[in-house]
Amino acid sequence: MRIGVLGGTFDPPHLAHLVLAAAARQALTLDRVVLVPAGDPWRKAGSGVSPAAERLALTRAAVEDMLPWAEVSEIEVRREGPSYTAETLEELRAEAPGNEWWFILGWDALADLPNWHGPERIIELARLALAQRGGEAAEGALPPEAVEALPGLAARVDRVPIPRLDVSASELRLRLREGEETAPLLPAGVRELIAARGLYGA
Repeated sequence: MRIGVLGGTFDPPHLAHLVLAAAARQALTLDRVVLVPAGDPWRKAGSGVSPAAERLALTRAAVEDMLPWAEVSEIEVRREGPSYTAETLEELRAEAPGNEWWFILGWDALADLPNWHGPERIIELARLALAQRGGEAAEGALPPEAVEALPGLAARVDRVPIPRLDVSASELRLRLREGEETAPLLPAGVRELIAARGLYGA
């Protein structure tokens, strides 16, 4: 089985996350995509991230609404301490041995990958599905800082073309606080759960 892993804060999960998961599935003929909300996102320490249980519930609502071939993993929410991608991939592979794995990420994340915990282990455990928007970089190019720091990186990257979507979680949180419209950028199930629980000041 071919499985993609899409990690994120998902605070809240929005259309761009879903489009990325769907694009990776199509481009790489994945059988399923696992969305993994970060429990304790160490790269965002001190940034006021919403509680993990809330983000997990919202991500489940997004998947149930829009992605019948996807699933949501609690693996990082259950884990104590920082959420490290290398550990997550090791656990997922142990739970489902014999599969092919892709870790889905964007250009900025790939450029920053050398600063992550165990980047060499990440590219050993999974191929990298690089989401690339039109005009983002020259065809075939990779972030030079990542290529220099991680020998063999280029051979582990598969490209996933995605449309350019002007949407961000921070912008959506602001819209929710101010009572502005968030459809269709937030799936209906996510909007309903936010309203029911009074999240983000909605």
